[in-house]
Amino acid sequence: MKKTLLSISTFLLALTTANAQTDSVMLRKIFDEALVNGQVYENLRYLCKKIGPRLSGSANAQKSVEWGKKLMEGYGFDKVFLQEVMVPHWERGAKEQGYIIDGNKKIPVPICALGMAVATPAAGITASVIEVKSLAEVEQLGESVIKGKIVFYNRPFDNRFIETSGAYGGAGDQRRSGPSVAAKYGAVGVIVRSLTAANDDYPHTGTTQYSDDAPKIPAAAISTKAADKLSAMLKLRKFPQAKFFFKQSCRMLPDAKSYNVVGEITGTENPNKFITVGGHLDSWDLAEGAHDDGTGVMQSVEVLRIFKAMGIKPKNSIRAVLFMNEENGTKGGLKYAELAAANKEQHIAAIETDEGGFTPRGFSFEGFNAARVKEMNTRFKKLFEPYEADRLVNGGGGADIGPLKQTHPGVALIGFRPDSQRYFDIHHTPNDVFENVNKRELELGAAAIASLVYLIDKGGI
Repeated sequence: MKKTLLSISTFLLALTTANAQTDSVMLRKIFDEALVNGQVYENLRYLCKKIGPRLSGSANAQKSVEWGKKLMEGYGFDKVFLQEVMVPHWERGAKEQGYIIDGNKKIPVPICALGMAVATPAAGITASVIEVKSLAEVEQLGESVIKGKIVFYNRPFDNRFIETSGAYGGAGDQRRSGPSVAAKYGAVGVIVRSLTAANDDYPHTGTTQYSDDAPKIPAAAISTKAADKLSAMLKLRKFPQAKFFFKQSCRMLPDAKSYNVVGEITGTENPNKFITVGGHLDSWDLAEGAHDDGTGVMQSVEVLRIFKAMGIKPKNSIRAVLFMNEENGTKGGLKYAELAAANKEQHIAAIETDEGGFTPRGFSFEGFNAARVKEMNTRFKKLFEPYEADRLVNGGGGADIGPLKQTHPGVALIGFRPDSQRYFDIHHTPNDVFENVNKRELELGAAAIASLVYLIDKGGI
């Protein structure tokens, strides 16, 4: 009996070792394909340079949909189709103007309207400034101090975070909710310190979310250098002589018809079970949307191209989804989940790549307990170690795949986690251009994602 058990144990160990060796060889081949024959970088070049900014509802957004569909059809994927979705249509208008006014002196400062913000009056707004560090501080000061003023939210990134997404999340309520909180107490406008640790003169846009219980007031981001300058002037007790002027002409238009773009390699055994990888096709209008999120959508297409080029025939269906409208509404992600439920599709896993095209570090698994994360590390860590993409942790999946939690309980939501140190210096700024993407880093990320898709398809999750 002992000999029998020992034989079974030896057999299982040998089988596990053989599988690991097979997987190791396959991952090496995937990385070789991405690094030697990869097309992700040139596809990104086209998206950025031939199409450019792709704000939801814009003509460029529609051009990107048409091109994305044509690109995947050209690769010969088994299915390529569009999912119609109505999206918000906001326009920035003429370039914004901002000045610190010190007596008779006007000091120009870089600003940009927050996404979805309303315009100032045609002549702009001039008012005294109240500097605050938090929404709670606005509420404590109250109407007697805030009314008729411009509220200046100036809480910087907390640089103690190693993962910069933590600092971004910690500062983000100023942009998202700050204008409505200030409006409740009579503020006439809001300026927000740009959400970055960088000390520069590039203002960062991004969505603000007006609440229904407060007036909509104009809101703009101010560059970090300009924020420091304004704060220093206020500390020199030039207030109330020091005032601020800003002018913006943005507007909301009726919702527009747009599309998610979906490419698929159909599974040989389970065609109605899906592993999805995606990013968002839309971008802000200040630049080309290279890292946010041109890299993500092009990496998603590259995953399927790699499978096709290598002749990998997955058991389950693999999809690349180019989601529309992540930046100011997530309507594409909501529509994808809605249609997946209506079509009775089973989703095994969804991977989102929306943190830039930097050097891959690993993946985060949303909602996994410690035991499941440990299991992921036991199965996958050694395989990813040669590529330095072996950090497998509990964490967020992503905004576009998030709605699948409600429609597909049990689906594994996974975020691709590249090095985070430079992302928030670039995203939502005029600097988010193709030239700031490194070809090799982008290819390594695509290979890492393709490798995880391969492993999940082979062994589940």
